[in-house]
Amino acid sequence: MKPFETAFSLLSDAVRSGAAPCAAAAVGIGDRLLRQEVFGNAQLYPTVLPADQNTRFDMASLTKILSTTTVTFRLIEVGRLCLDDTLGRFLEVPSDKAEITVQQLLTHTSGFAPHMDLEHCAPSPKEALSFILSEPLTYTPGTQEAYSCMGYIVLGKLLEQVGGAPLDQLAQKYVFSPLGMTHTGYRPAGDNFAATEKLSDATFLSGVVHDENARFLGGVSGNAGLFSDLADVTIFASMLACGGRHKGKYFLSPAMLQAALHNYTPGMAENRGLGFFLKTPGNFHGDLVSPRSYGHTGFTGTSLLIDPDTGLYAVLLSNRVHPTRENTRFLRVRRVFHNAIAAELPRLL
Repeated sequence: MKPFETAFSLLSDAVRSGAAPCAAAAVGIGDRLLRQEVFGNAQLYPTVLPADQNTRFDMASLTKILSTTTVTFRLIEVGRLCLDDTLGRFLEVPSDKAEITVQQLLTHTSGFAPHMDLEHCAPSPKEALSFILSEPLTYTPGTQEAYSCMGYIVLGKLLEQVGGAPLDQLAQKYVFSPLGMTHTGYRPAGDNFAATEKLSDATFLSGVVHDENARFLGGVSGNAGLFSDLADVTIFASMLACGGRHKGKYFLSPAMLQAALHNYTPGMAENRGLGFFLKTPGNFHGDLVSPRSYGHTGFTGTSLLIDPDTGLYAVLLSNRVHPTRENTRFLRVRRVFHNAIAAELPRLL
């Protein structure tokens, strides 16, 4: 019997019942991949196309981890950036935002609004940052936690200023190339994508970012825009599960990872590390993984979970928004999938 039979049967049943057109999953411990499977179809409309190991998924907010957060970590490690550096140090910003720190952007405590419809509010993509910065904060920075894509768009722009290159190039230099993630990037070319939502003109997004703000910004943004496949996200997950090591060498230092997994928001709405969702009752981690577990999700149906106490990692990719975002059934699937994995794990250690 294959490992995690119950967990992967749950995924198969979820796809068959219509919770998502397809699901791709990988589970391992440290640098050991224990099982991976792909179920269902990458596209249902206008024609049916099966998913396979090479299907690339819209990462949605997993972009925040795979790209923006990790670029930030690498710039901190090479001395280009500090957690207490402020926006005003690098960007021209209004006085009420000058003291917002990198740490507050990473922990969603910056005060920036959770969402803005940039396409209908900002004068142009080039003026989007100025527009975001001109809008009033929703609370005093550092006093609350409120998940903010706007804060991560600002963080992406800050990284471009510090790194001296567009965010997609920084991510390639600091993350994807060193880890050998050869099928990961913004504005991808080619085919074999998991399709997402139906647009007003009756076409379906495929290989074009689903997030409206990232699309307005040209496909490269700090909050969304990245595409990847199961193998590449598994490389990244395994690196985290190995304590920052990749192929026996440290990609992220133990000190950086330790700082990343500190809870900076005790008593607030969610437990937040630097970029990462830390386990909070009722969220996507499920009930049975250890209290120190962490990860992130993406709106399109993607997720990444790490349990540092056991070295467990679980990658789950889907296109649950195809053909419509109104299908939310897959959100529960994440939790039961993780529960089933955690329940069986002791027998494999």
